[in-house]
Amino acid sequence: MTEVHRKTVLLYEKHGKVATVTLNRPKALNALNTGVLKDLRDALVDAEADADIHVIVLTGAGDRAFCAGADIQELRDKSAIEARDWSLWVQEITSYMERVRKPILAKINGFCLGGGLELAMACDFRIATDKSLFGLPEVNLAIIPGGGGTQRLTRLIGKTKALELLMTGTRIYAEEALRLTLVNTVVPVEALDAAVEAVIKELRTKSAVTLGLLKLAVNNGLEMSLEQALYYEAECFGSALATEDSREGLKAFLDKRKAEFKGK
Repeated sequence: MTEVHRKTVLLYEKHGKVATVTLNRPKALNALNTGVLKDLRDALVDAEADADIHVIVLTGAGDRAFCAGADIQELRDKSAIEARDWSLWVQEITSYMERVRKPILAKINGFCLGGGLELAMACDFRIATDKSLFGLPEVNLAIIPGGGGTQRLTRLIGKTKALELLMTGTRIYAEEALRLTLVNTVVPVEALDAAVEAVIKELRTKSAVTLGLLKLAVNNGLEMSLEQALYYEAECFGSALATEDSREGLKAFLDKRKAEFKGK
């Protein structure tokens, strides 16, 4: 059964175990404004709370852009305080994406720039076409990324290359993004749907609760010292072993059969 929620700036669809969130401003290259971001957060909250949803896909309408960045018209007249508060609000959304206990896949075709790249970097998987273009070009407008871009880019590709891209505003194509480990996979445009479906199919064979614990262990551990992170991993390990899915997985292995996970 497919359930579709249509909004002016965002489409939200549930089909099977997958929730698909589509930024829906194709004429504006799916640029982010307050309405888009509010609807995005609402959709993510709903998908996280829905026990039937296993995987979330984030994409952009049309074939020109995943998201080309923030709506400059909305930003240009903000004061310093207003801009700071806007930045903190957007950061709360991208940080929430990392806390959602379900895998989020960014399905990227075309421009993935500025705030669009910040959204993509907050996802767990980034699958792109060979026509995709990436960058944080804010420096060309004499501003800097405010949705977590300076921090997540550095964590994903390292300080040296991150500073180069941030300070020059250089845009890179998908193959370079793959080389820098900014994306997981690059495929021809016509193969994008199949590539995303392949990842979804693989993830759906896993325990949903275990995937959530893995996400917590990695994302929270990155902010800790190694000693703290190892202890946190042990706590997550204990939580995983105490689940019904763990009991089923271990028993199925010993019985030499396929496990049937229930997400509990």
